[in-house]
Amino acid sequence: MLGNMLRMGSPMRPLATSNFAHAARHLHLRTSRLYSSLQPGLSPLKRSPFSSNFSRQSRTFLTDAKPVVYRPTQSEAWKRYGLTAAAVAGTIVGVNTFLNRETRDSLSPAERSYLHEAFQYTGGGLAITALAARALFRNGFAFRLMSANPWVVLGVSLVGSIGTMMGAIYTPPENSLLKHAFWLGFNACQAATLSPLFFLSPAILSRAALYTAGVVGSLSYVGATAKNDKYLYMGGPLLAGVAVVALSSLAPMALPLGMRGLAITEAISLYGGLAVFSGFVLFDTQKILHNARMAEQGRMTRDPLKESISLELDMINIFIRLVQILASRQSNRK
Repeated sequence: MLGNMLRMGSPMRPLATSNFAHAARHLHLRTSRLYSSLQPGLSPLKRSPFSSNFSRQSRTFLTDAKPVVYRPTQSEAWKRYGLTAAAVAGTIVGVNTFLNRETRDSLSPAERSYLHEAFQYTGGGLAITALAARALFRNGFAFRLMSANPWVVLGVSLVGSIGTMMGAIYTPPENSLLKHAFWLGFNACQAATLSPLFFLSPAILSRAALYTAGVVGSLSYVGATAKNDKYLYMGGPLLAGVAVVALSSLAPMALPLGMRGLAITEAISLYGGLAVFSGFVLFDTQKILHNARMAEQGRMTRDPLKESISLELDMINIFIRLVQILASRQSNRK
């Protein structure tokens, strides 16, 4: 089975974004999101009597209540906005300086069109996922999801997400209706498992989204302007790295680790995963351009929707880790 899931890339280099790579990244997305503590008291691994009592309360009490939060002054808010903008701008400049010293010629019309369409599908999928996740949170689905058996949730989410993802990847572009139906189902599965994030502060989510846009935007620009196939060699090391990150997320569920062991695995999952999926943005951007040239030569079918799934998973994984990092820093200040 595993051998059948691996597919070879072009003769020029091995592509790590095979079906197994997608499945591995998706597995890590589910486990790191559902079974790590984004905030004290929200871990789905434990069900307390309070949880069972609270689940019988009104749905509006859960989703519509307005928590008491600290509201910064106007000067503090502007200061934070300035620091956030400076961090994003610094990331873009720094990444371009260190990773893009040798640039290529401008993109051909075929490459530009293919890249734009792939990013349009990526943006549309993320918008659908965010809106659907918010709707599921408001109707109480997020609390019921976190109160359920975590292993059942993991199994159902894997079957649904990987099944719809494979359907969107393997359905020929000529069968547009079925292909887009699988794509919508894939984004719906993403929304279902991302909906518990709305328990966190909107400020954390907005900052994480802004940081994600800065990181992905800068890395995509580097990948699009670097020399052809410069970063495609990263496929194998990145696939090995994502396997290590996924195992570090699953380790606390299967092994009796102490506090130091848990801290180490959490650091590998957060910061190691952030580095690995940032590298995948570079790799996937150059893979899209490579496939655009292949499609222009008639050596493969043009399919920007399939290309967008890799980028969407990269962005979601980066966003999740930034949310976890920001949430942990906020809890440490209290």
